Amino acid sequence: MTNIKMPMIFIGHGSPMNAIENNQFTDQWRKIGQSLPKPKAVLVLSAHWFTEGVRIQTDENPKLIYDMYGFPKELYEIKYPAKGSPEIARRTIKLAGQEIAEDNSWGIDHGAWSILVHLLPDADIPVYQMSINRRYQSVEHYELGKRIAGLREEGVLILASGNVVHNLREVDWENPGGTGWAKEFDSYIKECVVSGDYRGAVNYRNHRYAHKAVPTSDHYDPLLYILGAADQRDRISLFNEECVLGSLSMTCYQFEQEFS
Repeated sequence: MTNIKMPMIFIGHGSPMNAIENNQFTDQWRKIGQSLPKPKAVLVLSAHWFTEGVRIQTDENPKLIYDMYGFPKELYEIKYPAKGSPEIARRTIKLAGQEIAEDNSWGIDHGAWSILVHLLPDADIPVYQMSINRRYQSVEHYELGKRIAGLREEGVLILASGNVVHNLREVDWENPGGTGWAKEFDSYIKECVVSGDYRGAVNYRNHRYAHKAVPTSDHYDPLLYILGAADQRDRISLFNEECVLGSLSMTCYQFEQEFS
């Protein structure tokens, strides 16, 4: 059996309500989780930890962050008691080869736990987060993804959480699908990823609808880490290929290698 890297996943996470709902999206998250080899730890890159500089959690018992407002009480009662992984977090800093601050003021936010309660519901695998540096250009996120790619060979599942299209100002509650511009941009990124044109995805601002699809980069940036950490042996699978509420893309990407 060859040395196979752990899979990586980008999840279009959508509404926090997905944590407590059973729908077509959460059904797929559960199916993917059941098919994964058991990771040694999970590194989460969440759109909701968007910081000055790069920060990483080294807490042995990270707290849950309920970083959303105005939702039902049930959502704030969600528990996901996974342990942290200080050793692997510090290994991540070493691989990154740059200044990353240890920061335990945050925790596991809803960009992580709203997915993990479906993907890995037993909460028996250590979880730690690395923040998204708001000052980085797209290529810098991509290059940092390259530097931490070695985590995959050490049994770490890299889980990126955001949305390729995320424009809350353009949400249309009367539109269960996507607008034309949202679908076009989502399709463009799909084509870039599947064809291996990662530079096209890095340079997404060249697309005519990028300003509407990605008004702020926080939800798009996590995908760039997955692309940076990919290699030629990865098989790319897409799931939840839909837009909702006019201006949100739920499209997810899985990168995995076959055992031989």
